[in-house]
Amino acid sequence: MTLMTRETLVRGLKIVLTLALAVIAALILWHLYNYYTYAPQTRDGKLRADAVPLAADVSGRVDSVVVRDGQIVKKGQLLFTIDKVRLRNALAQAEAAIATAQATLRSAEREANRYAALEGVVSAQDRDTRRAAAEEARARLSQAIADRGLARINLERAEVRSPVNGIVTNFQLRPGIYANAGQPVMALIDSDSFYVAGYFEETKLAHIHDGVHATIRLMGEEQVLEGHVVGVSAAISDSERSTAAGTLLADVKPTFSWVRLAQRVPVRIAIDRVPRGVTLVAGRTATVTLDGADDHLHPKNVL
Repeated sequence: MTLMTRETLVRGLKIVLTLALAVIAALILWHLYNYYTYAPQTRDGKLRADAVPLAADVSGRVDSVVVRDGQIVKKGQLLFTIDKVRLRNALAQAEAAIATAQATLRSAEREANRYAALEGVVSAQDRDTRRAAAEEARARLSQAIADRGLARINLERAEVRSPVNGIVTNFQLRPGIYANAGQPVMALIDSDSFYVAGYFEETKLAHIHDGVHATIRLMGEEQVLEGHVVGVSAAISDSERSTAAGTLLADVKPTFSWVRLAQRVPVRIAIDRVPRGVTLVAGRTATVTLDGADDHLHPKNVL
């Protein structure tokens, strides 16, 4: 009798222990589900920065290159130069054109003044003709001065300088290459434009507001970055909707999946602090956790 009671007790304890472990496991799974579904955190983040494509304002052969790939440059720093021989010649021609226009204007003004003094002797038509010639010469002088200004600008723009503080990347420019005006020949990563794009599920947007503090962990880095939310994307693409050809009406595909995945919405995170020794490389993977995310692991928030 005692043996049966002991076996019954042991069996009952095992059942109770099993049920207790099942309840604890269920609670842990529920907390984890709540955390990853509603807590403002994401492992789907990317470090981003603005890339600045640089092109010469004037066409010509690249005369000198004074930077290298991966070099950190300051705003206004010289990057490369275009051959200035033709540009200096164009400026000299513009100066000569001004001198010619000035001489022509002086001659035309003398003629106009002379004919104006001969009123009653020469016809009004002759006086108007000389006056028009003087005005035309004055316009040509203005045009020549404008051409000289353009020639000076082109000569100055032969020296291509950095428009931002940045980092030279994927650099292959070499002296002797012909650069066309407006065609990018190199790129800079704006070092002042780094930010984190966090792709949060739409179920978490209720907890995301401008100014919320963010903790950022880059993959492979032990130290954390700090930042804050500066904005949430206003729109994302709807892959199930298009415009029907010829009707301009919405063409919504009649599809439905039993498992409805939450849409991911881009959230921009400004970086406030970068620990010493951490290298910012655009494209690195980041985990973003906003203040308040850990509260969703507390039982009172889920029961």
